[in-house]
Amino acid sequence: MRPKVLVVDDERGILDTLEILLRGEAFEVTTAQSGRDALTQIGELSPDIVLTDIRMPGVSGLDLLTAVRQRDPEVPVILMTAQASLQSAVQAVNQGAFYYLQKPFSNDELVALCRRAAEARELKRENQALKREIHRRDQSRALRPVGGNRAFLEVLKLAETVAPTDSTVLITGESGTGKEIVARYVHDLSERESGPFVSVNCGALPETLLESELFGHVKGSFTGAVKDKQGLLVVARGGTFFLDEVAEMSPALQVKLLRTLQEREVVPVGATEPIPIDVRVIAATNRDLEQEMRRGTFRSDLYYRLNVITLHLPPLRERGDDIPLLADYFLKRFAAERDGGRARRLCEGALPVLQGYDWPGNVRELENALERAAVLSESDVIELDALPSRIVSPPSPPLVSERAAANPTLETIERAYILWVLHAEGGNKARAAEVLGIDPSTLYRKLNRYGLVEA
Repeated sequence: MRPKVLVVDDERGILDTLEILLRGEAFEVTTAQSGRDALTQIGELSPDIVLTDIRMPGVSGLDLLTAVRQRDPEVPVILMTAQASLQSAVQAVNQGAFYYLQKPFSNDELVALCRRAAEARELKRENQALKREIHRRDQSRALRPVGGNRAFLEVLKLAETVAPTDSTVLITGESGTGKEIVARYVHDLSERESGPFVSVNCGALPETLLESELFGHVKGSFTGAVKDKQGLLVVARGGTFFLDEVAEMSPALQVKLLRTLQEREVVPVGATEPIPIDVRVIAATNRDLEQEMRRGTFRSDLYYRLNVITLHLPPLRERGDDIPLLADYFLKRFAAERDGGRARRLCEGALPVLQGYDWPGNVRELENALERAAVLSESDVIELDALPSRIVSPPSPPLVSERAAANPTLETIERAYILWVLHAEGGNKARAAEVLGIDPSTLYRKLNRYGLVEA
């Protein structure tokens, strides 16, 4: 990439000469004929190098140096002057100037200096990128959710890959699989880690309250709106917004959320002016959104807007090898939080029991079961009787005879259907046979078999 240079001087002739020179040496050049003009361009341009005269009316080169360093201290600033003095040179260096260049200077000297500044800028960029990557890897190791199951590790690997981007993420999986934990993991590994992580459960609030929480409202927009309120999408600026159970949103709110994601702005309830937002959105659901789209309860355009990157969390019953790791983690955490570090351990036969259970509530159910066991156990060893009975002694599957009583046989269904058709046709067996798609003789045999000859 060509380094971007902002050249600042109050003499047009010097600007034109420097622009031609630097463009010929593969620099991308922008000029400003005053310090004030340069200040307005810095934000949009984000230059790699600033080359400026010191003595200019209004905003001087030293003023510009201060402004550039406040915005980005890594941008090298080269100061030019025709009236050099030791005092001004020392002042410039103390304020962070990259170099202090005295006029007149040779073209080769200036080009060599700009190339050195560009190299220094690039080295600092690479250093910053390396530091961010090291920090991200350290964070990854420290914050990684517990688990060694292959399928679960694949999910975490994908989460780590997409975390540094701003792409929208959709996390799917059964209730209790840890969707919010993974959402926080993505946030902590992202460039937005220093920003807030704000979450809302779409299924926990009625529609009107959810709309106000998401988008905010202005005073008087509805009964009880006694003052303006910022929406959570605005509160989360610079960070991550987690929409849990997004499939619970009403169609009207889905439309408003879709517009927000497309336009990157929100319109509070009762307001007319939009508010820009700067937030990464992560959504989660325990429903099959494709099935919900077919039913017409979830908008396809919102689904495709949210489904940029999908992370599907496997249920705990498919992660049996993770149960020992999770059990050890939870017991140590309970000990640190409420037992003063007194760790409890499971008895010898407990792990096979835990691994043999189906865990319909997933990791959340395992956590709750172990917390209960830790509270009820007086000794350091958690015995089986401290675990919930549904886990230790799950109900046996029903006998064949019991299943038959609970589930009607095909003959029972057929008998009921024949009765219904006969009733609908006013008892006319010929018409009933036609509706049923069978011969009248076949109908009579079935009536006789089911004891319905008088029907």
